[in-house]
Amino acid sequence: MTPGAQHPDKPAGQPLRSDAERNRVRIIAAGRTVFARDGLNASMASVAREAGVGIATILRHFPAKEDLVAAVFSDRMDAYADAVALALEDPDPWNGFTGYIETACAMQAADYGFADVLTMTFPTAKALEQRRNEAYEAMVELISRAKETGRLREDFDPSDLVLMHMANAGVVNATGDAAPDAWRRVVALFLQSFEAPARGPLPASPEHDALYKA
Repeated sequence: MTPGAQHPDKPAGQPLRSDAERNRVRIIAAGRTVFARDGLNASMASVAREAGVGIATILRHFPAKEDLVAAVFSDRMDAYADAVALALEDPDPWNGFTGYIETACAMQAADYGFADVLTMTFPTAKALEQRRNEAYEAMVELISRAKETGRLREDFDPSDLVLMHMANAGVVNATGDAAPDAWRRVVALFLQSFEAPARGPLPASPEHDALYKA
């Protein structure tokens, strides 16, 4: 131990830990604000300015941008997974399916950052990806049930929801405050195209690996 240095277990070290925790909370709150406003293209420097801390302070808590994204959006990913679970509880699978889509797309419209999160993968953010995978498995079950009612077209594929979220994110980011409700029309168009009877066959779905890469 360096002469004069305090032992880490001594009470004198506690204020530093408290300051560090306050900084972490401040950084996450700033990340929510900046990512919701500017999407995930916002820089870590922008978050640092919003939080009133230096970029080095952010990097001590979140060495990679992906780490900060995971911390900022963990609660929203939980809400997203909960929306799918709630849809599965609906006694009318088609109603549950359409309700889920409207809820998920509304979440994208309310937060530019989350609009991006639903169209991207974060391999090192294990908890975030686990919740996404849980939601995906529940969506597969929801799709199967909706097809059994005869209301969802038979050639609908789970990858179509990924494409829908990509398209909705594009609309949300492009229209912004100028036309904040444009996404609602897009979602209505999607839902009408998803419903059976289909007007015609669809092109082949993208390969899973290709869509994951995208």
